Amino acid sequence: MADIRPKPDDRSDNVEKLQEMIVNTIENMEEAEATLDFAGPEARAQVEAKNERRRESLDGLRQEVRDEAQAQQNQ
Repeated sequence: MADIRPKPDDRSDNVEKLQEMIVNTIENMEEAEATLDFAGPEARAQVEAKNERRRESLDGLRQEVRDEAQAQQNQ
């Protein structure tokens, strides 16, 4: 039978991954906003709602970056 062990927790690149997620989210927001000129009222409302959720997500991601950066300094 195979020895099944969990992989060790490697958080060394978490800050970089989180920052990349932030950049991607911002790019997605900008692309969505660019489509608003061509969107009808219903589609516009959906894009605006989704971008609001993205803004909230960005706040959480930025907090995670701060937490991870602090954890790396404390190690």
